[in-house]
Amino acid sequence: MATLHEFLANQKSESLNQLKEFLRIPSVSADQKYKKEVRRAAEWLTGRLNELEVDTKIYETPGHPIVYGEYHVGDEYPTVLFYGHYDVQPPDPLDLWETEPFNPVVKKTDIHPDGAVFARGACDDKGQLFMQVKAVEALINSDLLHCNLKFLYEGEEEVGSENLEKFCIEHTDLLTADVILISDTAILSNDTPTITTGLRGLSYVEVKVTGPKVDLHSGVYGGGVANPINVLAQMIAQMHDDQGRITIPGFYDDVEVVSNEEREAMNKAPFDLEKYKEGIGVQEIWGEEGYTTLERTSIRPTLDVNGIWGGYIGEGAKTVLPSEAQAKISMRLVPNQDPDQITELFVDYFKSIAPDTVTVEVNPHHGGRPAVTPIDSVAYHAASKAMTKAFGKEPIPLRGGGSIPIVAMFKEVLGLDSILMGFGLDSDAIHSPNEHFGLFNFYTGIETIAEFLIQYGKDKQGS
Repeated sequence: MATLHEFLANQKSESLNQLKEFLRIPSVSADQKYKKEVRRAAEWLTGRLNELEVDTKIYETPGHPIVYGEYHVGDEYPTVLFYGHYDVQPPDPLDLWETEPFNPVVKKTDIHPDGAVFARGACDDKGQLFMQVKAVEALINSDLLHCNLKFLYEGEEEVGSENLEKFCIEHTDLLTADVILISDTAILSNDTPTITTGLRGLSYVEVKVTGPKVDLHSGVYGGGVANPINVLAQMIAQMHDDQGRITIPGFYDDVEVVSNEEREAMNKAPFDLEKYKEGIGVQEIWGEEGYTTLERTSIRPTLDVNGIWGGYIGEGAKTVLPSEAQAKISMRLVPNQDPDQITELFVDYFKSIAPDTVTVEVNPHHGGRPAVTPIDSVAYHAASKAMTKAFGKEPIPLRGGGSIPIVAMFKEVLGLDSILMGFGLDSDAIHSPNEHFGLFNFYTGIETIAEFLIQYGKDKQGS
């Protein structure tokens, strides 16, 4: 029987080919025209798990299906519940992709000299989810698996996990475990491994500002009727003051005050501001006054416009004064902020700053609570040891700027803490054109997850 590392080395080519096969399925959950493809991804994943003799089945929901599997080693061993999502973001705008979003291609980059696979979902989250599957395969084949495993993979994370909580409430007995392992986060760099210990929450809304009942001739009516696009732009501009703070009354009332000691420790993490700016192509940074970039993107709340449209946007000119303008707006939240309350505060404020020349509608979408995970648990220490072994360097605990709303839900409904051990990089362009995932990160992630399961099995039995 091959050793763990022999098996991992021999499986690299096959692992990549299987990932490419997975990535070719355009499992876009937000667009109903891809509904059959989302299901095809669920069936592909179910088949792959069943090949490993994981007892796997598809559970139907009112939306996209949930893939659930179990692999039982023995009653004396701890149980790890894997979570991931097989749905992906829409690939738009297509014209900004250098390669086809659902035709994975491996290319070398400055950050990924060993190569990276470019495709929608490569990093978020198909590539990272599949690391879990390959780690389990390696341990089974090396006879080193001493944890019972459960697999919970959903197809609606990118649309707010609309049916996952109901599934968890209805299947609490099925989902009993000791800890949850989630690989849907990032490390600071390939030279600086990190374990995410906190995530921001989310409030997401869509707004519409309406003026005249139809589009008007901008020459005949311009100057006499308020332009909804102009009004919306002015309203959005009022959402921040000149210090980068959000102006919604009460928005900061419940924001967690992070101690100076924790802020100081956070800023000891290696971070090159010039490389940060160069990597995303900006000349200067922006953010709330009095905080560093690391702090602004992790322990402080934000408000951002994710999309804005209205009027004529086709080729050439059409001189219209539009009837309406719309925008999608997200707010990232920090511990103690309640997403429902923040949404309510936004609605009240946004309507209050609207002039009488327009009418305003606000449609709340999905949201989620922020979460902080413990760093003194058996599982966290096992994760730290595993990452130290795989990277040759002890990982830094670091709060992340993104949102995985189900982390707080898992704690509330299942009573389980999560280990957030992901391997992407902030430069991997998730949700953007040319999303990619480094091969070093993919292979090292598989190794680290395998080492975590080995370590956690030992430590949990000895605790």
